[in-house]
Amino acid sequence: MPKRPSEQRRKIAEGPLPEFPANLLEFQRMFPDEAACLSYLRELRWPSGFVCESCGSVGEPFTLTTRPRVVKCRACERETSVTAGTILHGTKTSLLVWFWAAYLVATQTSGISALELQKQLGIADYETAFALLHKLRAAMVRLDPDPIGAQWPTEMDISFVGGKHKGGGSGRTHKLPVIIAVEVRRTERHDPQTGKLVERALAGRIRLRQVPNKTAAVVETFAKDCIAPGAVIRTDDGGEFETLRACGYQHQPLPMRGDRSRMDAWLPMVSTVTGNLKAWLDGTFHGVGKQHLQAYLNEFMFRFNRRFHRALSFRTLLGLGSVRLGPTYRSLYHRD
Repeated sequence: MPKRPSEQRRKIAEGPLPEFPANLLEFQRMFPDEAACLSYLRELRWPSGFVCESCGSVGEPFTLTTRPRVVKCRACERETSVTAGTILHGTKTSLLVWFWAAYLVATQTSGISALELQKQLGIADYETAFALLHKLRAAMVRLDPDPIGAQWPTEMDISFVGGKHKGGGSGRTHKLPVIIAVEVRRTERHDPQTGKLVERALAGRIRLRQVPNKTAAVVETFAKDCIAPGAVIRTDDGGEFETLRACGYQHQPLPMRGDRSRMDAWLPMVSTVTGNLKAWLDGTFHGVGKQHLQAYLNEFMFRFNRRFHRALSFRTLLGLGSVRLGPTYRSLYHRD
């Protein structure tokens, strides 16, 4: 009887393999070559064994020697690509390179630039590394994200971030407006000293969107797209938020009067996320232009919302559940 993909994968290294690699050494043990990557994809695609999408037949399919990414049903002989429906489908780049890239993106807290990815993976040209990274970023985007705030209050603000230096003297930047919404969750834990339950706030899911301006119409569209109807929304008293109550939200504005400490106390989660976002953009990418800002916001959202679930991040990045394609280097930088 042919061996299951999981058995094949475990033959590759001595000793038991972890569910998800905790470090680079474990990653190399789990995925030493193209065959190991392919077995992993098969196991995720058919966790209970192969099931033909055409005839429903079960059982180990034929594998094609000349096309190792394709399997054939033994009953109806329909061919199925293991990478079908993922961003890996049709790629000429080695699966091992894709796996390494997905692992680095999923596990490096500070993120990784296309130039750094090219250096670490030995990719021949920058354009290939750029296209690969942007396809991974495209896989981060859900076409129908769940609205936040259905159970917890949401903090919202508009901040100016990104922007590359464009002459006009040192320090001059072109910042871009971004709406930031953070779900504020409450958790309880026992204080070991007093034995009492202590409540603390925790940043839940976030939503970020690059917007053209700070107007009520822009904020209203964002709220309807990203925040559950009737949710509690906390903001400052800016005019751009004045229509939220009319839209059915429980709007709780607070005058700031230019007081930063007041802002931090009323919107602590937004302040924290905004600070982290700006530090990440400046530290990893050294400023981001208007053309690419939303892609980087998507990456930050993806990382933040899955910061406790790196295995899920890795699998999502491989395109299991997403077929969105990223832009190519040529489409972004070459104009006809």
